[in-house]
Amino acid sequence: MDLTVPQEPTSLRAMRNWFWALVVLAIWALAIWGRGGPAPLPADAPAQVFSAARAEIALAQLLGPERPHPAGSAENEAVHARLLAALAALGVKSTTLNTMSCYGEQRWGAIICGQIGDVIAEVRPGQGKAIVLMAHLDSVPAGPGAADDGAGVAALLESIRALKADPRVGGHPVLALFTDGEEDGLLGAAAFVRDARWREQVGVAVNVEARGNRGPSLLFQTSPGNGALVDLYARNVKYPATSSLYGEIYKFLPNDTDMTPFLKAGLTGYNFAFVGNVAQYHTPLDRIEGLDPASLQSQGDAVLGLTRGLKSADFAHLKSGDAIDLDIMGWWLPRLDAGWALPLSLLIFAVIALAAWVRREGVPLSVGAALMPPLLLLSAGVAGFILQAIVAWISGHADPAYAHPLLLRLALAFAVWGIALTSSRRATAYICWLWLAGLGVAAAWLLPGLSPYFLFPAAVAAVTLPFGLRALPALAALMVWIGLTANAEPLMGLAITPIFTLPAAMGLIALLPLLKARRGQAVLCGALALMAAIAAGFVPAYDAAHPQRLNLLYVEDGRQAYWLASTGDRLPPALRAAAHFSASPENRIERGFAAPAGTPQFTAPSAQVARNGADITLTFNGSSAADSMALVVPQKAGLQSITLGGITTPAPAGQVVLFCSTPACARAEVTLHLAEPTSLLLMERRFGLPVKGAALAKARGELAMPSQSGDMIILASRIAVPDK
Repeated sequence: MDLTVPQEPTSLRAMRNWFWALVVLAIWALAIWGRGGPAPLPADAPAQVFSAARAEIALAQLLGPERPHPAGSAENEAVHARLLAALAALGVKSTTLNTMSCYGEQRWGAIICGQIGDVIAEVRPGQGKAIVLMAHLDSVPAGPGAADDGAGVAALLESIRALKADPRVGGHPVLALFTDGEEDGLLGAAAFVRDARWREQVGVAVNVEARGNRGPSLLFQTSPGNGALVDLYARNVKYPATSSLYGEIYKFLPNDTDMTPFLKAGLTGYNFAFVGNVAQYHTPLDRIEGLDPASLQSQGDAVLGLTRGLKSADFAHLKSGDAIDLDIMGWWLPRLDAGWALPLSLLIFAVIALAAWVRREGVPLSVGAALMPPLLLLSAGVAGFILQAIVAWISGHADPAYAHPLLLRLALAFAVWGIALTSSRRATAYICWLWLAGLGVAAAWLLPGLSPYFLFPAAVAAVTLPFGLRALPALAALMVWIGLTANAEPLMGLAITPIFTLPAAMGLIALLPLLKARRGQAVLCGALALMAAIAAGFVPAYDAAHPQRLNLLYVEDGRQAYWLASTGDRLPPALRAAAHFSASPENRIERGFAAPAGTPQFTAPSAQVARNGADITLTFNGSSAADSMALVVPQKAGLQSITLGGITTPAPAGQVVLFCSTPACARAEVTLHLAEPTSLLLMERRFGLPVKGAALAKARGELAMPSQSGDMIILASRIAVPDK
């Protein structure tokens, strides 16, 4: 039987590249706008289902005037009161856990403490250990927290209402944990886990978070041994949005959620978040009006569906082997036990290699043909860096596509496509798929969560290539890799171009044999890429919906007072003209552009110091206006542990910062176990600026605004530690 693919007519060959370009564009558009996801349900939806409209009503009632409500603030107390009223209206008994809490991770270089108040609601009775639904009540000082994590609280409230309306009884009990102090350092979750009465009740925890205000609710982290957890998720959530790669990436990010203390305690759990439009995350723009109802519906459907699935689950069998998985456009979740990743990857590589030998394609091996796939990847990565550098140089901004990424996105797309056309000159199907299958073997060995992106398309290739079908496995690879390209950009933006160029190039490797090398088309793509990059340099980096993050700090350190403008970019011209800021950022109390601020006007914080051997006890003497305190212990002190509020926390290596992050900390008593006497830096921190900072705040302009901890007054003093 002759399985040779017939030669195309010349006219069709000329159109081939344009056809596949349209296919790639269509897949990218499908990943952005056509992926499966629930439509927001109205307020009159059936009582037993989750309604985004009802959740929005609950969110508006919870947030009231939509003011920032960090832990310990008066507005935080008001949010607590509104939550307790909402739970009482649902007929749910609640308990408040008021306590001092401390938590720290070695990688933070810090220990955080604060007075918090968790709210624990007993949603449904049952037998055995409980399903704990979790979201945090507090916001950052700079923003009202409608998405982070008001949306999570609202999702829990609407899920509680739907569960209460369900006539089915039995199964595991359900608790709702509304933590406090998450933004400070996971304090509420740590307090819950530290309390044995509550910790022992946990069977499975489901945490809902946000790092933006739109996009699907991603299952981005689970506890180890997650095969059964992923299976249960796939059976009970209609529109899956997950990948084993997310968990692999999350391990390397400096991010934590309330799930961190739970997993550290060996508990089982799921972690969800939507991550689109990060520009408004932790800023004053994190308001209800910016929250996408579809994201709220996605979050709620995941929580409610998973809770109903867990109600009858055998928790003893939820820990299993790890899974490798990825969702296909939100409609399907193929998955596999991670233990099969390496043997299957080796088998698929061997099958493709055998088929290549039988068909004599690429044998004897052409060095030029063999180099085309890695050349595509390397060139795409380099081109991305060069184009981003051109745009940044013209714009003068570190992240020039922050507000308007379209032109830079086009520049990168044209560049990668032009490189693919050039790389297709010698490429053959089997050589390209041997590369992809070989990378799949490496991924299965070194980074199993990444392996399905190679393994699943390569499995299609192993079955279809021997029959001369090259388009089908190429489509499978494009669905996986172009989908990843579209969904990776919201995570970090185009300032990190490899998250766009490398997955796109990886998908195009499978397409190389189907393209026709055309020098003119490749040159045209290169020219269009350069033109788009130059044009992108003249587009404003920021706008009112995507402002520059810029905090203003007023600092008094000893006898000097100065301003710090903390930003990852250059200063707005009006702000630079408003004070004598340094030409470049300086390392002071924090890193930022510094300017003199006249004569100090506040009283510096102090502390009473007592020594008992290696234990140094400090009693802070902050003012009544203090919102938090911080203590910097230098590395040479050899700090071993910190005790505050009866909680002893081992110290991380190196310099350690103790953040006591609520107003109650102004009079806190802290015991340090030190190896060497030294001086310590004590800081009192207040939200907002002094009166004379109003002119600077105005000069910051409409295209810049505070984020995270926001504008702040920092008063610093040195505390001497006496010798033994």
